Amino acid sequence: MANVTTAGALSSGHVRVIGASSLGTVFEWYDFYLYGALGTTIAANFFTGFNETTRIIFLWLAFAAGFAVRPFGALVFGRLGDLIGRKYTFLITIVIMGISTALVGFVPTYQTLGIAAPVILISLRLLQGLALGGEYGGAATYVAEHAPPGKRGAYTSWIQTTATLGLFLSLIVLLIVRNSMSKDAFNDWGWRVPFWLSVVLLGISVYIRLQLSESPLFQQMKAEGRGSKAPLTESFGNWSNGKIVLLALLGATAGQAVVWYGGQFYVRAFLGTLKVDQNTVDTLVALSLLVGSVGFIVFGTLSDKIGRKVIIMAGCLLAALTYFPVFKAITHYANPALETATATNPVTITADPANCSPQFDPVGASKFTSSCDVVVSKIVKAGVSYTKEAAPAGTVASVKFGGSVPIAGYDGTAADAKDKGAAFNKQVDDALKTAG
Repeated sequence: MANVTTAGALSSGHVRVIGASSLGTVFEWYDFYLYGALGTTIAANFFTGFNETTRIIFLWLAFAAGFAVRPFGALVFGRLGDLIGRKYTFLITIVIMGISTALVGFVPTYQTLGIAAPVILISLRLLQGLALGGEYGGAATYVAEHAPPGKRGAYTSWIQTTATLGLFLSLIVLLIVRNSMSKDAFNDWGWRVPFWLSVVLLGISVYIRLQLSESPLFQQMKAEGRGSKAPLTESFGNWSNGKIVLLALLGATAGQAVVWYGGQFYVRAFLGTLKVDQNTVDTLVALSLLVGSVGFIVFGTLSDKIGRKVIIMAGCLLAALTYFPVFKAITHYANPALETATATNPVTITADPANCSPQFDPVGASKFTSSCDVVVSKIVKAGVSYTKEAAPAGTVASVKFGGSVPIAGYDGTAADAKDKGAAFNKQVDDALKTAG
């Protein structure tokens, strides 16, 4: 194994350490991001007992749950890594991630299990978050402990590419699977295939990790008896150390998370709202991820020369200055007709505020039938932004496209609601086509 105290060229031992650590972490990120990449399909299969608004909220709450438990995974497996070593902790996290991801592909849908289906899904999502919390920090630590002086940024930058490459891999697999069968077959059972593939990736990851030796710094620390007896207390119970943790979390990591998920993950959903074909979206995002991965290596290496802080600050500043104009440009070039329609024919919903509800139904028992709810639901499903104007009490809600005549909604509980609903939907659809 490479000597961590020797500076110089990248040795074969270092290549093995970086490659094995990075590849395993790529597979873990692949598992983690499949959920987000298949969001619409998962919502249709596991949250079908709820209205569309609640369905989407629950979908992304479940996605967020995996992130919420990541810090706990880092604490648990970080402590375990200090006790039994990085190598064996790696094996535990990769097995938990691989099994929990593969099981998602076998969970029956809401139509079969009812409320138990999303409960099981979210439970598996929590296991994924715990595993990734331990894996990501552990991999960075393992590689850093092998890095010679002046090379830590360059070495650990490869670990930073794994999140991007994991998302890239998930999109490529989805493109292949989606285009190898009909749309109905994919929505019915084909979406499960990428999750089943996790079993294969798990086998590869375990084999690779078994070839690694323990970190030399960890071995030296254990041999000299310098291991911490209370690492959590020393890290968080001591203000001088806790302050550094908070600064790193809120001052560095939080900002980078906004940049990363805004630029590489949210943009995929954004392109979907612009009515861009899903295959085109995934291809564009995958290519951008591949190009962007090079930046991790370049700036990680540069940080060894000019410091980490200036790189972090420059990246966050660049994002703050460019994200709004970039997303505006994406709208312009991806769907210029929608951009023009939004500017020339703004959508306005006029309704009695007391007649409008949030349309969030966590138990799937409520019915949103007021005229305001009917109108808002239709416009939201169309993926069109709108403004809302208050109307006098008792006013039937209506929607107006630019300077056109308002289209009145209807009471969803009325005896003729079905006929009025069909007429209302046709009028709105025609107005949307006319507006562009």
